[in-house]
Amino acid sequence: MKLIEIIVSPGHDYWVAKGEPTQQHGTLSPPEVFCEARRGLVGDRYYHGKLDRKGQVTFMDQAVIDAIREKFELPTLAASLFRRNLIVTEANLAGLLGKRFQLQGVEFEGSQECQPCEWMDRVVAVGVKEFMQKDFRGGLRARVVSSGTLRVEDGNPA
Repeated sequence: MKLIEIIVSPGHDYWVAKGEPTQQHGTLSPPEVFCEARRGLVGDRYYHGKLDRKGQVTFMDQAVIDAIREKFELPTLAASLFRRNLIVTEANLAGLLGKRFQLQGVEFEGSQECQPCEWMDRVVAVGVKEFMQKDFRGGLRARVVSSGTLRVEDGNPA
């Protein structure tokens, strides 16, 4: 598995009442991030949440982002709109569900499939939510089992 982009946000932009506009916390794409066991990514919105929560960190496959760009004719679509933390290549995320795995020496445990919400249709394009609901395209939620620093590897960021 290769890490090509890190995305963190200090707040929840999409956790608002139906019909309300998104919040505007924005995202950052740092070259590295510290992962703290049982907490998540330092600087991310989930870091200060419930200890040992299932979604301390989220993974998404760059191939899914590329497929959405192509299918919905959005060649410049930013990966940050999906609100996933770690954009990776060369990974079978579905195969990591319920398993422990390592990335750059940091150990994770795949805890849950990331199901896309209605925001995908609102902020990306109509039909994206349905597209992402198939074949594990929404990504993987994981727990951070061991602490360590992740760094973006050479590659083409989203």
